[in-house]
Amino acid sequence: MAIRKAEAEWTGSLREGKGELALESGAFRGPYTFKSRFEDGKETNPEELIAAAHAGCFTMALTALLARQQLAPTKIHTTAAVHIEQSAGGFSIPRIDLRTRASIPGLDAAKFAALAADAKQNCPVSKALSGVQISLDAALE
Repeated sequence: MAIRKAEAEWTGSLREGKGELALESGAFRGPYTFKSRFEDGKETNPEELIAAAHAGCFTMALTALLARQQLAPTKIHTTAAVHIEQSAGGFSIPRIDLRTRASIPGLDAAKFAALAADAKQNCPVSKALSGVQISLDAALE
């Protein structure tokens, strides 16, 4: 099976330093800082990349489930909101909220909800993040 890689490099102190994240594929290379991670900086951060990975994985898993039902979506749009919080033990990611809206001819809301729940539970990124509470808001448009 495939092995996917990414890398990170950091220079300087935690608050004043800066880093760069890069994907092996070359599709993304960008800066990240303390401010972009814990405040409101313009660079990326690990949580944003987790959100992108989860939204993408869930959407592909849902599309695969639809294909098994011989259904083709016109469009599926998913967002993932990764919550990072500070507690006495440091920072953690307690929750990810998935929100998906889809246009799928020939599919009723109940069946869509069941397929979306299956995709949420079984996409590889959801499985990798099984220690995190994952919510799902799924609806047809």
